Amino acid sequence: MTTQQMLLMTGLYLAALVVVTYFTRATPRRVLGALAGGAAASLMALAVIALCQDLGWWRLPFVSTTYWVIALYVGLAISLTPIYLVTWRLARRFGWRGLAVFVGIVAVIGPPRDYLYAATFPKWMVFAPGIAPLLADCAAYILAVVIGHALMRIVAGPAREDRLTRADKQVAANRG
Repeated sequence: MTTQQMLLMTGLYLAALVVVTYFTRATPRRVLGALAGGAAASLMALAVIALCQDLGWWRLPFVSTTYWVIALYVGLAISLTPIYLVTWRLARRFGWRGLAVFVGIVAVIGPPRDYLYAATFPKWMVFAPGIAPLLADCAAYILAVVIGHALMRIVAGPAREDRLTRADKQVAANRG
């Protein structure tokens, strides 16, 4: 992966974050919580990447310098943050059951997505054969959602206690 590709992907995920923030009507506190969740889950993801590389289950050939580790961390944090705004809305609407279904969907969709990326761009990631890399990837997705959502909840509070910003402004305008 080149520097330009990394910056492009991070920029696209940043744009997605702005769009998701708008459509979920997240408060600044909720966005801050989601960013904290993204930062924590990104740190966990780097640890999983390092562990699985040491075990020989996969490797990321481009992550060879401190610069790339930092760029990967920032890119992961930004790309994970919108997920927590979505999980917040799911938890607000459907409770823990909606969150559990979402975790299951991510666990099923995430690894094939990564394997497709690895097949398409072997300079980005290479998986070892066998079931262990697949299960580790699946576990990483589950942990990323659970850790990030939990930290967002700690920072911003339970989903059902949030007020929705645009709706609040409309109610205030109708009263005034």
